[in-house]
Amino acid sequence: MAQIRQQGPEMDLEEPVLVEGFPGLGLVGKIATDHLIEELDMRYYASVDCGGLPRVGVYRGGDHTARPPVRIYASEEHDLLALRSDVPIKSDAVGSVAECLTEWIVGQDALPLYLSGLPAEREGEDEPDIYGVGTGNAAERLEERGIAVPPEDGVVTGPTGALINRAAQRDYDSVGLVVESSPQFPDPEAASVLLEDGVCPIADVEVEVQELLDRAAEIREKREQFAQQMQQIGQEESSQAQPLRMYQ
Repeated sequence: MAQIRQQGPEMDLEEPVLVEGFPGLGLVGKIATDHLIEELDMRYYASVDCGGLPRVGVYRGGDHTARPPVRIYASEEHDLLALRSDVPIKSDAVGSVAECLTEWIVGQDALPLYLSGLPAEREGEDEPDIYGVGTGNAAERLEERGIAVPPEDGVVTGPTGALINRAAQRDYDSVGLVVESSPQFPDPEAASVLLEDGVCPIADVEVEVQELLDRAAEIREKREQFAQQMQQIGQEESSQAQPLRMYQ
């Protein structure tokens, strides 16, 4: 039976923001969410046991502990949740995973922030642009924080797109943040923009992103193989935004 299993003691979360970090284009959502978890010292709060997820255990260097591949972290102090995924989601599981997570998110009375990269080739020191979309009444939050509207029609694919679809179908509040990202390599700079100009203002938290920029080369090297894997799988498995004309 699909479910989200709480780990450790209950936390007093009132109307939390949930930041989603499924891997996708440029790994921007994953890099941003992983950095958020580390910087805010968020606690492992729940395991995600949705139908179709890989039945594998993951472990970290220097740590004896093995855990499920998709997990939720929490910070009571910041009224914040974050979803960390260490594996891609297969196309035949995207729908069931989105439905399973949506039920839990609605039950938590949480505002989800769904993150994706938009393929873009940047020149020189150009900073990536970030755009926002919303379901329910969430567009008001984007306007309040000055997050730009997308310049053209588009679509979000993969598990992130399926989550946005569920939110739109049920007409509950959710925010989709789209940042211009490298279509070929892990993009820590785009992840830093995602955090600094999107996630942090909406979640009302402060996170230092300079480390992502200082360690950009190291992060790219460590995550390049994962990024290449995400390029090779289908659109339904890789979270990304793209112009609607290209999707059609």
